[in-house]
Amino acid sequence: MFGKKPDVNPLELRKRLLVVESNLNRGQMLEEWQVMAHEMQGLTYQVKTVGALATAAATLVAGVSAFRRGNAESTGVKSSWIQSVLKGAQMICSIGSAFGRGHGGENN
Repeated sequence: MFGKKPDVNPLELRKRLLVVESNLNRGQMLEEWQVMAHEMQGLTYQVKTVGALATAAATLVAGVSAFRRGNAESTGVKSSWIQSVLKGAQMICSIGSAFGRGHGGENN
């Protein structure tokens, strides 16, 4: 028994090594996938937070704009380009908010 060579041929041994290596790679890939999924969840949360802050800021700006527009109309002064931009931002935020609610943007 000590003097005999094993009955495993080099191709069979190579095949076994490749199977073990493949299993190790599969495990490592699964681990990396889980880390990436966790990072994506954090990024998604940050994007939602920034979106909510942008919507709140646009709503505040639109409110201030409406207040100023009311004062300007009572004095007969023409609205400025800033007010036009703010009105456009308000419209974009309203559309964005409606799009987010209508397509599952508030899920999680």
